[in-house]
Amino acid sequence: MSTKRLTRREFLRAAGLTGAGLMAAACAPSAPPAAAPAAPTAAVPAKPKVLYISGTQSLTGAYAEDSAAVLAAFEDYAKYVNETKLLAPWRTDKFPADITLEVLWRDDELKPEKALSIYEELKAKGILVYRISGSPIGLALIDKLNEDRIGATSMSTSPAYLSPPRTIFTYYPIYTDDLAAVADWFLTQWKETRKPRVAYLTADNAMGHSIEIPEFRAYLEKAGYEFAGAQYVPLVPTAPPTTQLSWLKENKVDLALGVMINPGSQPTYKEMVRLDMGPNRGYKIVFACGTPSHLQVFLPAMGDLAEGFIVGGGFPGLDESLPGAKFYNDLQTKYRPDKKVTHIMYQGGLLEGMVQTEALRLAMTVVPYDKLKPVDVLEHGFYKIKNLDTGGLSATPLTYGPGKIEGVDQVRVDQIQGGKIVNLGVYPSHHIYKHE
Repeated sequence: MSTKRLTRREFLRAAGLTGAGLMAAACAPSAPPAAAPAAPTAAVPAKPKVLYISGTQSLTGAYAEDSAAVLAAFEDYAKYVNETKLLAPWRTDKFPADITLEVLWRDDELKPEKALSIYEELKAKGILVYRISGSPIGLALIDKLNEDRIGATSMSTSPAYLSPPRTIFTYYPIYTDDLAAVADWFLTQWKETRKPRVAYLTADNAMGHSIEIPEFRAYLEKAGYEFAGAQYVPLVPTAPPTTQLSWLKENKVDLALGVMINPGSQPTYKEMVRLDMGPNRGYKIVFACGTPSHLQVFLPAMGDLAEGFIVGGGFPGLDESLPGAKFYNDLQTKYRPDKKVTHIMYQGGLLEGMVQTEALRLAMTVVPYDKLKPVDVLEHGFYKIKNLDTGGLSATPLTYGPGKIEGVDQVRVDQIQGGKIVNLGVYPSHHIYKHE
């Protein structure tokens, strides 16, 4: 059989590949390769929202016991707020559900130069509130805090914080008002026709010397006292202050007023007892200190020797029927049942934690979390705290504002009588320190 050879033109025609077809074929897009199944996109976790509370602590040095209790309260309070979003059992306001509180702190060792470096470190970490652990730290930081517009709570009070008022806020009266309240009480007990003689017996440091202002002496003299002078005791005495106490006797002093911590007031009072000095002893004299000579620390340590000692501006006893006292005990039962903190400055730590957290909460009602700056917490937080209910842990509810850094307007006066802490009354805070 013969086979006919096809010409190129006939072959193309038979295949249907005309010129137009070739062109169309050339222009046709090629089929894409089959796509591989898309890998699942990993969810990017949202960055946690965290706000810091606390600031400098003095866990080394004379205030170590006080500061350790304060820090424990900060830690327990942060846990409580994070778990419940409540600010206190008696309050209905809540902390934002998506924000966590963290306690940020360093030990300043009660050294101003170290406190300054810690402040810069914590500020760089983003802390928006701060705290003061003692008068030397407050004096070192007060101007920096004010310049940076950072509000701070304080374990100490001082007329310097009012010269003029800046951004350190207190929750118990300044020392002069503590002692003025004691002086008011003493006059109600005075039965003699002569004027009572008053003197300062105070710690030989910034805290102790802060009562030596003209306004306080003028208040005492106007109230009816004769001013006899002043004597000083080291913050933590290394020897009994016999000379200072003998001076009180020689100058016929009836009321001695000062500011000391317990490591100073306890040995001073022991020596008074040895010298037969006290309200019920051979030489009749009343010795009173402002907070932080806490009676709840003084009495267990001194026992029967504590009889008659007085503190102005102190905290309520834990056996008092107050919501704050119950909160104090409940927190420790929950978070540290086997290692409870017995030092009364746990109350101070709760107060500071409440104030700092309330300032943050109030500020976030005006400024969003991601735009929050220290000045916002100062102006929309601290300055807006009005009648903050502390469950009775402070003498009155706390109120602050521009130029108003003292939270309370009344002073508790308590005395040790018969082995118990007895409340002698609540007296007005006279604000006798005149400031600009």
